[in-house]
Amino acid sequence: MRFLGGTQEGSAGTKLFFGVLGVIVVLGVWILLTNGATPIVERVPSPFKVFTSYGELFNQNEALKNIGFSLGLNISGYLEAILIVIPLGFIIGLIKYARWGFQRQVDALRYVPLTAVTLLFVLWFGIGVPMKVHFLAFGILIYLLPIMVQRIDEVADVYLKTVHTLGATDWQVLRTVYIPSVLSRLFDDIRVLTAISWTYIIVAETMNSNEGGIGTLIYYAGQRQGRYDKVFALLLIIMAIGIIQDKIFIWLDREFFPFKYQAIDAVKSSSIQQKGVLSVAFDYSIMVMGWVGLAIYFILLMAEYFSLLGGVKPLSYIFGSTIWVINTVVIFLLIYKIWRWYHNRTDQLLIKSASAKSARA
Repeated sequence: MRFLGGTQEGSAGTKLFFGVLGVIVVLGVWILLTNGATPIVERVPSPFKVFTSYGELFNQNEALKNIGFSLGLNISGYLEAILIVIPLGFIIGLIKYARWGFQRQVDALRYVPLTAVTLLFVLWFGIGVPMKVHFLAFGILIYLLPIMVQRIDEVADVYLKTVHTLGATDWQVLRTVYIPSVLSRLFDDIRVLTAISWTYIIVAETMNSNEGGIGTLIYYAGQRQGRYDKVFALLLIIMAIGIIQDKIFIWLDREFFPFKYQAIDAVKSSSIQQKGVLSVAFDYSIMVMGWVGLAIYFILLMAEYFSLLGGVKPLSYIFGSTIWVINTVVIFLLIYKIWRWYHNRTDQLLIKSASAKSARA
């Protein structure tokens, strides 16, 4: 039995078993260090205290509302960063005069200490939601922009020579080579850098604690109340949100850039593989939960404009002033899925029509 090779595929049952085993080991060590009247580590709350604090967080501290607000800020921040970085990165990376003028400044941005510029953002944008969104966007931008310029430099020369040989214009080179090649690799960088916005969201939210957020809860629970069990509970929530966001990014990567996975899918389809019952049930349950979640979301969205729930607006309560960002993302993904389905359906009809014509000939 080989133990090396962490990237090799395994069955869903095996992965689930070792995943649960890892959680049990971590919990066991945690309990061992914090259990008893004189624990080994005195300033770390026990798992029991942490998990029992969730009741107080959700009932008294409105944790759901604060989580939704922070999630809206997080998404708003890196969406703004992406919308700025992509066009600016192509300009600096592809136009030689722009690169000569701004390359060094872009590289120097990575050394800016973000916590030192918070007061500047307060001075420029006030202490409201726009300041927090711009601050988070800047925190992602200073890392993502140099990476995008680097991704442009990494485009394989063979593709550029091929399209130039075929007589492609500058726009055709940009559309057929640079955009798919750069964005497909940049998406992995965006997924990794998403964690940065959670790193600095605590700093941004404590600048105006009246608006709420996970950062505000951590600040009050830790520094004002000394409730470190709540701090640990909120940190676990942030970690869980990060894991879910990472899985969503992986799914979006497959949706937006399927060509990245063609070789892997071809190898899988060529080999004889039989999914276990657990794998099939897991895939089916994920699909069902996705459609059920989408249906529930649109019911809640309709409740924002019509009195479906007696005037209660759950989405506004959860996401606050960032609700428009969440709605925009969900509607965009739905439109994209419909477009993909229509495009694939059209291709299938064209293939069937061509096959029928060749059969008659």
